[in-house]
Amino acid sequence: MSKVVLDVSMSLDGFTAGPNVRAEEPMGDGGERLHEWMAGEGPDARAFEEVNAIVGATVIGRRTFELGLRPWGGTPWPGVPSFVVTHRTREDFRGDNGGTFAFDGLEAAVRRAKDAAGDKDVLVMGADIAGQLLDAGLLDEVHLHLAPVVLGQGTGLFAGHLGDLIPEGEPATGVATHLRFRVGKSAL
Repeated sequence: MSKVVLDVSMSLDGFTAGPNVRAEEPMGDGGERLHEWMAGEGPDARAFEEVNAIVGATVIGRRTFELGLRPWGGTPWPGVPSFVVTHRTREDFRGDNGGTFAFDGLEAAVRRAKDAAGDKDVLVMGADIAGQLLDAGLLDEVHLHLAPVVLGQGTGLFAGHLGDLIPEGEPATGVATHLRFRVGKSAL
């Protein structure tokens, strides 16, 4: 059965994007530094391979979709269906890289993504959507890649949202520290 997994890089001071997020800088000022670990070796390479191996579909916030479409050239993972959470629906379409985008509300997007993912997982993209999923009891796991970067300001993770994260497995350390958590359902 598919799990809904937030796989996110975060700065040491708790930001998932830098300040001044805009079309020219979709990750905000300095935010791309959060992903430098993805080009690493050892534990970093294994963490990057793991996320690529588990993704069967994505659930994406509307703003993340709007900012990411141009740099991605289609869906974040070629050929993988993406479900954009929005109140402003539009026609589904196929990205340049073969992946499809569908537009729906939160619960419907998760349901459709789980169906599309099959025996793989649904990856969540966007801090706001991650918080909404946590509040709704729809988030199963968090894979956190703690990058050795201090941004000072930007997009915080889970700001204003409550939930318990229960450590799973051992941390792995390369350039980033890779942590896994199960979401405690009793706290929701």
